[in-house]
Amino acid sequence: MATIAQWIEGARPRTLPTAISPVVAGTGAAIGAGVVAPGRAVLALIVAIALVVGVNFANDYSDGIRGTDDERVGPLRLVGSKVAEPTTVRAIAIVSFSIAGLAGLTLVSLSRQWWLIAVGVVCIAGAWFYTGGKRPYGYSGLGEVAVFVFFGPIGVLGTVITQSGPPTALAVVTSVGVGMITCAVLVANNLRDIPSDTVVGKRTLAVVLGDADTRRLYVALVTVPLLLSALAGLRSWPMLFGLLALPLAVALTRQVLSGADGRKLIRVLAQTSVLLLVWSALTAVGLGLGQIV
Repeated sequence: MATIAQWIEGARPRTLPTAISPVVAGTGAAIGAGVVAPGRAVLALIVAIALVVGVNFANDYSDGIRGTDDERVGPLRLVGSKVAEPTTVRAIAIVSFSIAGLAGLTLVSLSRQWWLIAVGVVCIAGAWFYTGGKRPYGYSGLGEVAVFVFFGPIGVLGTVITQSGPPTALAVVTSVGVGMITCAVLVANNLRDIPSDTVVGKRTLAVVLGDADTRRLYVALVTVPLLLSALAGLRSWPMLFGLLALPLAVALTRQVLSGADGRKLIRVLAQTSVLLLVWSALTAVGLGLGQIV
């Protein structure tokens, strides 16, 4: 029977910046548009966190029953390590998705953006079928595409729309950056798992590309958002705040290009999540100040 500490580890708290960052960036954009809506921001945060926790437990369940987590370098998986019953892990995933759904419905009712209900349904379905179902798209090299869409444009722009209405061009640019760095988190994870995923037939994008090209992809995903900060700064100079994340990005690219593997990539994954949160927060400040300065 899993302990409380193991359940917390199973929720993969190191991935929570991927939930927080889109909401932070989107809220910054809403403030830049002249709207301060803390209640809606909190609801958006609940939706995001519940979805990420839900997808983490859903992945734990689906990968565990397939046996793809039997040989694993990364953090504890509850089903794969046999410390929790698969049905229990699945139930907690469903509860998490339900919490996200209820918070999302409340947010939609406040913003009157009823079409976002369909988007929410797609998000939950995307979370489940990432590794669930008979043909999980995460096993076919499409995980990065889904992560970009769900955590970038949908996460950031959905936050903006429910608070202040139609997003600005700078908000759209920001959503691209958030999506790319979030993809880098997944790429670091899948780079670490290339050997074990290859053995079990899990064809992630990293398995398809191979080690060297996956490392190059990671570098692109963490550096392009900084280029976007520089370009956005030509339109609104506070957007240059995002460049303050450059030292962390440089340190991470050096680690990845130098051949970090195994447990070293666990640290890279955690630090990439920090980079995501730092860049998103700095960019949110830039967005918020854009209409003031």
